[in-house]
Amino acid sequence: MMVNPLEAGDAAATAFATSEDTRLMTKIARMYHEQGVRQPEIAKRLNISQPRVSRLLKKAVATGIVRTTVVAPRGVFAEVEDEIEQQYGLLEVVVADTGEEDDEFVIAPALGAAAAFYLETTLAGGDRIGVSSWSSTLLATVDSMRPRTSHECESVVQVLGGLGQPSAQARATHLVGRLVQVTGAQATYLPAPGLVTSDATRRALLEEASIAQAIEAFPNLTVLLAGIGSLLPSALLRASGNAVSSEDEDLLRRAGAVGDVCMRYFDGEGAPVQSHLDDRILGIDSAALLRIPRRIGVAGGRRKHEAIRAALLGGWINTLVTDSATADYLRSASR
Repeated sequence: MMVNPLEAGDAAATAFATSEDTRLMTKIARMYHEQGVRQPEIAKRLNISQPRVSRLLKKAVATGIVRTTVVAPRGVFAEVEDEIEQQYGLLEVVVADTGEEDDEFVIAPALGAAAAFYLETTLAGGDRIGVSSWSSTLLATVDSMRPRTSHECESVVQVLGGLGQPSAQARATHLVGRLVQVTGAQATYLPAPGLVTSDATRRALLEEASIAQAIEAFPNLTVLLAGIGSLLPSALLRASGNAVSSEDEDLLRRAGAVGDVCMRYFDGEGAPVQSHLDDRILGIDSAALLRIPRRIGVAGGRRKHEAIRAALLGGWINTLVTDSATADYLRSASR
């Protein structure tokens, strides 16, 4: 086969140009990404235009010469968070570094600090926050938040009455009061027990103006901040005068309940569990709860694993702050 010398020369020139272009592109990429040389300085050193430097840097990314990777530092679980978000269809997951510890009261400060930072960075001026009552993780959250000079949200509304003895009910007031203090919001309290003796008592209390004011605020909430309860209460909660009796627990268990958010119970797949308690609860109902756009659950610890997973499956919460051991459980749990 005859080879045209002119064509051969053109091909060689094209190959050389391509090779030289690649060499220059690689050199520029190394100078910019590895040596920290700015684009104007690169152009000056190589005697080329700055627009060409910019074009070659973009081409280096497009052709795979430059590959951007993010290496998470120790204690940051970005890949784990992404995986759980995708697996359960959540808006966001925040995993606190708690090592191998899985006792909920030991990890509460770490969860509180993580949730506090999340809230400080995501609350908007027009947010209307509903906050549940007694929860060690929620107490740790609000106590970890720093007062802001600007208004971080519009209002804070207590969505569930206090549970247990007066000392425990005071914690619900503290939650709202502290959140108001650090955000500059207006407070709306729900000055009533979370669980009363009968439906008649509940209906009578709903006539009270202060209670009616809180109930009327529920449909306008944009954020819910809540703990996630397991069916078996913690020793601390039981000692504080937990309002759900052993008999009520047995009835809920037989109905398939594994946990609750704001005393609205659900089974292992997150489906609502109807019970006689529904007519005795003074607080937000399931329908209003599920309409809140951002529902933040702050919970962790081995005892709550099943309840947390069920809360995710049922959509009771769509934003989760939890510990690293619980995150590993959620990743491995089959749907």
